[in-house]
Amino acid sequence: MIECENLNQEEIVKELCLCNGLSYEMVGQEGSDTSKLEMFFSGYPRIVGLSLFPNLTSLTIVAQDIKQISGLETCAQLKELWIAECCLEGLQTLKNLNDLNLAGNLISSIGRCLDPNEQLERLNLSGNQICSFKDLTNLTKLCHLKDLSLNDPQYKTNPVCLLCNYSTHVLYHLPCLQRLDTYDVSAKSIKELADTTAMKKIMYYNMRIKTIQRRLNEDLDKLNDRKCKLQKLPEERIKLFSFVKKNLERELSELRGSGKGHSERSNNNKVTELDKSKNDETVTEELSLQQKIVTKLNALNERVTFWNKKLDEIEAIYHTEVKQKKKSHGLLIPFLLIELETVGNIHFEEGTRADDWRYQKMLECLFYVFDPEVKVKKKHLLQILETGFKDSEISKQPLRKEAVILANSLSVCECPRIEFLQQKYKDEKKISFEHELFRHGILLITKVFLGQSVQAREQDSISQANYPMVNSVFIPRKYLLNSIVGQRNCDCSFRQCKWFVFDHDLVLPEYIVEFEYITVVKPHSLFSSFNNIILEESKKKSEGSVLSQDLKFDDEIIKMDPRIKPRPKLISLDDRTILSLAKTSIYSHIVSLNLHGNSLSKLRELSKLTGLRKLNISFNEFTCLDDVYHLYNLEYLDASHNHVITLEGFRGLMKLKHLDLSWNQLKKSGDEINMLCKHTTSLLSLDIRHNPWQKPATLRLSVIGRLKTLTHLDGLQISEEETTAAMKFITGTKITQLSILQHSSTKEERPRILSIWPSAKILTQISKLGPHPLTNGNWYLKITALNLDGQHLFEITNLEKLKNLKWASFNNNNLTKMEGLESCVNLEELTLDGNCISKIEGISKLTKLTHLSINNNLLTGLEKHTFDNMLHLHSLSLENNKITSLSGLQKAFTLIELYISNNYIALNQEIYNLKGLCNLVILDLYGNIIVWNQENYRLFVIFHLPELKALDGISIEPQETEYAKDLFGGRLTSDMLAERQGHSNFIQMQELNWTSSSIRTVDLIPVDQFRNVCNVNLQNNNLTSFSGLIYLPNVKVLCLNYNHIESIIPRLKPQTHLTNRQLLYQKVPSSGYGQQGTSKINRDTMSTENLPPIMHSLEVLHLGYNGICNLIQLQLNRLRNLKFLFLQGNEISQVEGLDNLVVLQELVVDHNRIRAFNDSAFAKPSSLLALHLEENRLRELSKLQPLVKLEKLFLGYNKIQDMAELEKLDGISSLRELTVYGNPICRKMLHRHVLIFRLPNLQMLDGIPVNSDDRAKAEFHFSELQAKKNSTLWKGGGAITLDSSDEM
Repeated sequence: MIECENLNQEEIVKELCLCNGLSYEMVGQEGSDTSKLEMFFSGYPRIVGLSLFPNLTSLTIVAQDIKQISGLETCAQLKELWIAECCLEGLQTLKNLNDLNLAGNLISSIGRCLDPNEQLERLNLSGNQICSFKDLTNLTKLCHLKDLSLNDPQYKTNPVCLLCNYSTHVLYHLPCLQRLDTYDVSAKSIKELADTTAMKKIMYYNMRIKTIQRRLNEDLDKLNDRKCKLQKLPEERIKLFSFVKKNLERELSELRGSGKGHSERSNNNKVTELDKSKNDETVTEELSLQQKIVTKLNALNERVTFWNKKLDEIEAIYHTEVKQKKKSHGLLIPFLLIELETVGNIHFEEGTRADDWRYQKMLECLFYVFDPEVKVKKKHLLQILETGFKDSEISKQPLRKEAVILANSLSVCECPRIEFLQQKYKDEKKISFEHELFRHGILLITKVFLGQSVQAREQDSISQANYPMVNSVFIPRKYLLNSIVGQRNCDCSFRQCKWFVFDHDLVLPEYIVEFEYITVVKPHSLFSSFNNIILEESKKKSEGSVLSQDLKFDDEIIKMDPRIKPRPKLISLDDRTILSLAKTSIYSHIVSLNLHGNSLSKLRELSKLTGLRKLNISFNEFTCLDDVYHLYNLEYLDASHNHVITLEGFRGLMKLKHLDLSWNQLKKSGDEINMLCKHTTSLLSLDIRHNPWQKPATLRLSVIGRLKTLTHLDGLQISEEETTAAMKFITGTKITQLSILQHSSTKEERPRILSIWPSAKILTQISKLGPHPLTNGNWYLKITALNLDGQHLFEITNLEKLKNLKWASFNNNNLTKMEGLESCVNLEELTLDGNCISKIEGISKLTKLTHLSINNNLLTGLEKHTFDNMLHLHSLSLENNKITSLSGLQKAFTLIELYISNNYIALNQEIYNLKGLCNLVILDLYGNIIVWNQENYRLFVIFHLPELKALDGISIEPQETEYAKDLFGGRLTSDMLAERQGHSNFIQMQELNWTSSSIRTVDLIPVDQFRNVCNVNLQNNNLTSFSGLIYLPNVKVLCLNYNHIESIIPRLKPQTHLTNRQLLYQKVPSSGYGQQGTSKINRDTMSTENLPPIMHSLEVLHLGYNGICNLIQLQLNRLRNLKFLFLQGNEISQVEGLDNLVVLQELVVDHNRIRAFNDSAFAKPSSLLALHLEENRLRELSKLQPLVKLEKLFLGYNKIQDMAELEKLDGISSLRELTVYGNPICRKMLHRHVLIFRLPNLQMLDGIPVNSDDRAKAEFHFSELQAKKNSTLWKGGGAITLDSSDEM
C-alpha cells in the first residue's frame, strides 16, 4: 500500500502504467492509443495523469482514497466510468459518458451533478447514502437512462430504497427505464401501474389541497362578514350626513339664486323706497341663513371625514387579519406537497389534545428554540420538517451550529422573542399596540433522545469538545443570563431548562403549533382591535361607552340650525314638475336641475332639456343611467347613493367633466371603464368609491390608465407618478410578442413530477424562452406552454399563431370572456381561475382538453353541448361561481374529477345529470344549497353515483356505500321520475309505470303535482306496503302484483323490537320497509272497522303473488270504493276483512289455501258479481248464500267431492257462469246435468255454454231418475233413500 502523503504525480502515473501493462517511458507516445484503464486498492488521493490518455473510453477506479472526482477534463471520449468507494462531483466535462458506476461510495446527494451527462444509459449508485425521493427526481434529466441501480444485491442498500413506494416513484419519474436494481422493468403493464398509482396520488392530494383552499376561503369570508358588520355603523353615519349635506347644498344653491333675483329687482329704477327697504331686510336674512348653512356644511364634512377614517381603520385591520389568516394556512398546502413528493413517507396529521407528548424514559418532547433575532420563514421551517436539523441552521451564532437548542418551557422559548421585538419597535420608534408585536407565534415541538445529559459548567462554553462523553447539556432557567427569564424566582426555575443536543440526528420534528396570544386589552375604540373584541360585546360597548360621545356629537351636528324641512318625494316626472323645480317656463333655459332625495328610477322626461349642464340625481332608486344619453350638453352628473349596477346605455356624454358614481352597486370594472372611455372623453373628475368592484386592488391604476383626461379620482388629485405607473400598468395588460416570450416554454412533454400545479406554471418556471426565437420566423410554433397569471389582462389576444400550445394559464386577470383561444386546437390544459367570466364559450374546438379550471368567476350555468365534443376531458373545476344546474355535463363521459363547490346547485335531480359519468371518482359539491336542502345528502349522492371514491374532500368508506343502499335503494321519488321524463312537471301525468326496479318505498312529493295520476303499475318490486301511494288522490287502478305487500299502511313494531335496519328506515318519510306481521292472537282479535277510509278513488287493486296470508292485516276495509280486487297467488286461508267493501263487484282469490269459509266471510249483504276461487283447497261451499247478486263463480281445481256441496249453490239464483272442472266431483259425469237442472239461470258451465238441449237432457235424466226411484219403492214395498251421488 503506497502512503498517500508521499505520493507525487509522477509516482502515481508510474503506478498507473504498471497496473495496466504500459511502459512509463513510452506513455507519451503510446498513451493516445490507450482506451481502457483500471486501478484497484492503491489508495490514491486524487486522479492525475489522465491528460496522457486523450482517447480513453473506459476508466475503472476502485477503493481509492479519492474525496472528489477531478482531472477528467481531457477525457472527452470517456463512455464508461466506474469509481467505487469515492465521492460524486467533477463529471461535468464528460458529455459522452454512457456508463457510470459509482457504487459503494459515500454519496448522500445527487443534486445537479449529473445534469451535463445527458448521454448516460447505465448508472449504478448502489451502496451509497441517498435518502431522499426529491433527490432522485434530479435523474429525470437523463433522458437516455435505461439501466439504474440503487439497490444492487452486491452492495449495501441506499436508505431511499427502504421507503414505501420506492419502485413506483422511480418508474413514474423515469419511464424509459428498462432495468431497475438488476430487474427487468420494460413491461408496459409495469409502467402503466406506476403511472396509475402516481395519477391517483396526484388526484388525492389535489382534492385535499382544494379542501384546504376552501377552508381558507371560508375563514376569509367570515372575516369579511365581520368587517362588513363593523363597517355598517360608519357607513350609515356617512350616508346620513351625505343626505343632509346634499339637502343643505340644494337649499344654499336656491338661496343664492334668489339672491341674484333680489339684486336685480333692487337695481330697477321703478322700485319704491318701501320695496327697497323690504328687499334689503330679506337679503340680510338670506345672507344670515346662507352663513348658517355654510357653517353646518363644514361641521358635516368634518364628521364625514371622521367616519371615513374609521372605515379606513377597519379596512387596514381587516387586511392585517387576512394576511395572518393566509399565513396560518400557508403551511398546510406545503405540508401536503411534501407528502405528495415523498409519496406519503413524510406524513402530517392534525394534532389532538389526546396526543401523548412523552415517550420512553430517555425520549422527551421539547420545544425547539428559534433564534429570536431571525424571523421564522416558511422555507426554513419546511426544510427542518423535511430534512431535520442537520444543516438547517441559518443563524450566525456558532453555538447553533454546534448543537440543537431546545427547552421544556414555553417562557424560555418565547420571552427572548418578545423582548427582542419590543426593543426593535422601541428603537425604530414605531407606533403600535404592544400586544400586536408578538400576538402570533409558532412552536416546533421535537421528539429528542437526550441520552447522557449533564448540567452545563459555568466556566466551559457549550461544545462537543468540552463535553466529549455526553449527548446533551442543560442549563436550568435560574442560571440563564441576560434575560428576564433568568431573573424570575419561582419554584419551577430548576425544572425549566434549556437543552443543547450535539447530535442533530437525535432530534426529530414532531409537532407544529401555531398560536395566538389572547390578551386582556381595553380597546381605545370600537375599531382598535379586530380580533380581541367579540362583535356582540362591541355593539354593547359602542352604544355604551366607546362611541357614545361620537354618536351624541353626530346628533348635535344634525340638530344644528338651519334644519331643513323634508320635501315630498317624487316617484315620477312630468313636464309640469320639471318646470316647477327649475322655476322657469322655458325648457331651453334649464341648465341645472336638482332631483336629489326622491324615489325616481327613470329619466325619460328629461330628453327635452337639451341645454342641461348640471344634474343631481343622488339618493334615488336608479339601477341604470341609460336615460341621460339625450343630455349631450351635460357637464356635471351626481348619481351617488343609488342602486346602479351597470353603465350599459350610458353614452353620448362627450362634454361631461364631473361624474359621481359612489355608493352604488357597480361590479364589472372592465366593462364600466370601457363605457366611460368611449362616451365620456372630456371627463376630469370621477368618484367610484363604495362600489362592490370585483378587482378593487388594481381599479385605480386601471381607471387612470384608461381615462387619460382625468385629473381627480375618488376625491384625490392624480399625481404624475400615478399617471406613469398607470400607463405602465395598462401596457402590461395586453398580450404582446414580448410577454409571450417572457412567459412561455417550448418543452414538448410535461415534466414527470408529483405536483398538483398547472402544467403551464411548472413548465414556465423550469425553462423560459429568451429573445433568441425572434431570429426564427416560426418561433411561435415551438411554444407549448404559456403562463400569463396575474398580468391584469382584460382580453386574450394575439394567440392565433400558437397552433401547438398545449398548456395555458390565465389565472387572476380581468377577463370577462373566453374569446381568443379558438386557434389553439391542441390545448390540453386550460386554467382561468380568478377572472370575471360569466359564460363558458369559445372552447368548442378545443377537443383535446384534459383539464379545465374556471374557479372564482361569475359563471351562472353550463350551456348544453359545451362539453359534448371534449372526449378527453378528465378534470373540470368550477368552484366559487353561481352555477345553478349540472345539465350541461350529461355527456362529459370521460370526467374523472369534478370540483363544483360553493355554487348555487339546489335540486336533487341535478345529481341525476351525473349518473351517466361512469368514470367520475372525485366529486366536490360542498357549499351548494343541495348540501343542506337534501336530508342525508351525502348518502343520497353516494347511492346515485356508486362509482365515486371521494365526495366533498372526504373518502367514501365501504360502510357508507352500504348505508346509502339501505337508505335510498328502492325509493321511487319525484326526482327519479323527473330524470326519466326529462322534466319535473307532473301535472299532466296520468299513468305511472315502474316495474321490476326493486322499489321498496314510494315518496312522490309534492302530492298535488300527481293529482291526475289514475293508473299505477308497480308490479314486480319489493314494496311491503302501499307507502306513499296512499296520498295520491285520484288513483283508480293500482297494480302491485309480485311485491311483498303486508299492509296498506306500514305498522311498526315497538322500538325495542326493531332491527337496526328497520330503525334506519324509520327515519325515511313514508318508508314501507320492515313491516312485520303481528302474532296470531293479535291478528285474530284485530279490528279495522273503525279506521278511516283512504284512497277514495281506488276501484281496481291487483295484489297477486305477494305472499299475503292474512287479509285483516292488509286493512282492505279502508278502501271503501273498491270494485275489483285481485288476490291470486298468495297464502290466504281465510276470506275475511272485506266486510266494508260494499261496492266490490269482483273478487279474485285463485291459487291460495282456502279450505272453507268462516261465518264472517260473506256475513253482510254483498254486491259481489264475480268470485274466483280456483286452485284452492275447498271441500265445502257453505257460507256463500249471502252472495245473492253473484253471477260468476269459479271453483275449478279444488277438492269438492260431494254433490251435496254443489247443491248448496241452489240459493244463488243469479248465478250465470260456473266452473267446477278439476274437482273430484267431476269424475262423476252427471254433475253437469245436476248443476244445469238445479241452477235454472246458468248460462255457462266449465267454459261451455248451456243450451236448450243441455237443459232438456238434464230434465230427462232427472225424470228418469225419479221414475226409477218410484219403481224401486213399489217393488220393495219399503222406503228406499236414493243418494244423488249414486250412479244410475
